Amino acid sequence: MTSRAVAGVAMALCGLTAAACGTAGAGATPAFNPPPATPQQQAAPSEASRSNGSKGEPSSDPAPGSTASDPLHGKVVVIDPGHNGGNAAHPEIINREVDVLTKRKPCDTTGTSTNNGYSEAAFTWDVSKRMAAILRAKGATVKLTRKNNTSVGPCITERAAIGNKAKADAAISVHADGAAPANHGFHVIMPKKINGPVDPVVADSRKLGIAVRDAFRAGTGLPYSNYIGDKALDFRDDLGGLNLSTVPKVFVESGNMRNPTEAAKFHSPAFRQKIAQALADGVQNYLN
Repeated sequence: MTSRAVAGVAMALCGLTAAACGTAGAGATPAFNPPPATPQQQAAPSEASRSNGSKGEPSSDPAPGSTASDPLHGKVVVIDPGHNGGNAAHPEIINREVDVLTKRKPCDTTGTSTNNGYSEAAFTWDVSKRMAAILRAKGATVKLTRKNNTSVGPCITERAAIGNKAKADAAISVHADGAAPANHGFHVIMPKKINGPVDPVVADSRKLGIAVRDAFRAGTGLPYSNYIGDKALDFRDDLGGLNLSTVPKVFVESGNMRNPTEAAKFHSPAFRQKIAQALADGVQNYLN
C-alpha cells in the first residue's frame, strides 16, 4: 500500500460507524494504530464486490422447518457485522464520503484489532454468524448486511438501507472498541432524534438497547464500560447506521480489543459463542 493509501486508511479509522476508534464519548482516547493487516484482512474482494462497492446480496434465511410455535416465528432480524476484512486494502472505496444527515463521514472504516492482530472485522463476522444461527433456530428470519469477511464495505448508508428494506423488527450492529488498554467493558449505542427518519423508532431502539445491555451483562459477565456511556448506555446522533434507520436499531461495542483481559476472551471461540447467545437473548427479550 502506498503512503498516501496508508494515510487514507488512518483517516478512515476514526470516521467510524461505531466507536471503534475509542473516540466516541467523553473520556475516550484515540485508538492505537493497528498491527499490520493479517492475510484475512488483506484479502482482495471478489470482482463483483469490487465493482459495486461490495453490495453483494447478503444472506436472508428463516430457520428450516420453523413453525408458529417457535418463539421468534415471523420475526425479521437484521445483523450488521461491523467493518469488513477487505476494507484495509481499498481506501479508495471506504474513504468515499457519504451523507449521514448530521454530517458527512467515510463510507466505512477498517475497525480496530487486538494487539496480536485479531481484527474487529473477523470478530464481528464470527459473532454475527453464531448469533444468526441461534436466532434462526428460534424461528426468526435473519439477514446479514455482508456475506463474507473478504470484501469491502458495504457503506454505512447501505447497511442502514438493508435493515429498512427488510422491514426488520430489530436490527443490531456488532462491534468491539479500540480504546486505551486500561479502559474496559461493553456499551450499547442508541440513536437520538435528529429530525430525520430514525425519529419514530428512537423510543423502540432504546427499549432494544436496554434489553441487549441486560442480556449481554448476564450472559457474558463483562462489566459496563468504564469510559463511555452511563450504565453501558450511550446515545449518539453521528452514526449513519442509526441516523438512517427506519427500524429499531442499536450498536453494541462488545468490549475493548486493546484491553488484554478482554482481548483474550475475544480470541476464544467459546466466549464468542457466549457473546452471540447473549445478543440473541437480548433481541428475543425485546421482540417478546
